[in-house]
Amino acid sequence: MRLKLISCEVLFREMCAELARSPHQVDVEFMPKGLHDLGGKAMAQDLQKRIDTVPAGQYDAILLGYGLCGNGLHGLEARDTMLVLPRAHDCIALLMGSREQYQRYFDEHPGTYYRSTGWLERGKGLQQLTHNTVGMDVSETDLIAKYGDDNGRYLYEQLTRYRSTYQRLTFIETGLEADARFEEEARWEAAERGWTFEKLAGNLILVRRLIQGDWKGSDFLLTQPGQRIAASYDPTIVRAEDIRQSASA
Repeated sequence: MRLKLISCEVLFREMCAELARSPHQVDVEFMPKGLHDLGGKAMAQDLQKRIDTVPAGQYDAILLGYGLCGNGLHGLEARDTMLVLPRAHDCIALLMGSREQYQRYFDEHPGTYYRSTGWLERGKGLQQLTHNTVGMDVSETDLIAKYGDDNGRYLYEQLTRYRSTYQRLTFIETGLEADARFEEEARWEAAERGWTFEKLAGNLILVRRLIQGDWKGSDFLLTQPGQRIAASYDPTIVRAEDIRQSASA
């Protein structure tokens, strides 16, 4: 098969490792992590533009290296080529190997913040995809310099409020780490924030099956031309719906 992969750059190392072993010809395009900062609707619009640039008839399928990602893939339409999406809440589920494992860990360890090599390497810092996009790791000093003292302090308080809901930082180790520096950075971050640190062995089976073309069973959504991806709000995560039928409903 000839396949097109559109993936978040946070999964760059994992995707490349599996691409090297794929029996198929796979053309790849990595998208910036900062798309998530735009919100689900804007993220979906940007991804749809990328999908729409894929020439009709050139590929057997377009692979999406994402989970539902805060509804960032809700509404994506398959034009002329089938879309293949793992059934996963987000990339953390992809790194854990299944949505069931993700849900189990989530339920057993509430208040957990996740890191991986990709998130530490490519997911940090201020994302400036649009003039008004503010990243979650921006400093208070930067915000004050940009928005003034009162506004800057208020924005910083709002952007960092999420930290009070977490007590644990879990680093997902996939086996592709070149050295220990990302784990050490994650340990330092946990200590700096007063959180418990844990290292969890990842599982790249979903990434491998996506690239290998092994889409049988319930772990992948195959969205045919004339259908769109929709959030299912149940354990299946996503479903395919007919575009004409949903438009007339």
